[in-house]
Amino acid sequence: MTEHDSNAAAYWSANLRLIVGCLIVWALVSYGGGILFRPLLAGISVGGTDLGFWFAQQGSILTFIVLIFFYAWRMNTLDKEFGLNEE
Repeated sequence: MTEHDSNAAAYWSANLRLIVGCLIVWALVSYGGGILFRPLLAGISVGGTDLGFWFAQQGSILTFIVLIFFYAWRMNTLDKEFGLNEE
């Protein structure tokens, strides 16, 4: 395996770890907070409604937006780390 192939494999591996991590966070917030943990979160009030409902309606969307910016920032960092930046 050449150095270029090794570098490409390491870059792809880091990219996949980042994607899987973001998907796990999003699944925990949207599915876990909105469905699984809703009975546990029912006593906590946020904005006039319980926290479980808030996660189902607003939290998963806001988390997704934050994850988009986090992914873009982290990919720029990975690009610089592996010498693939656009600058």
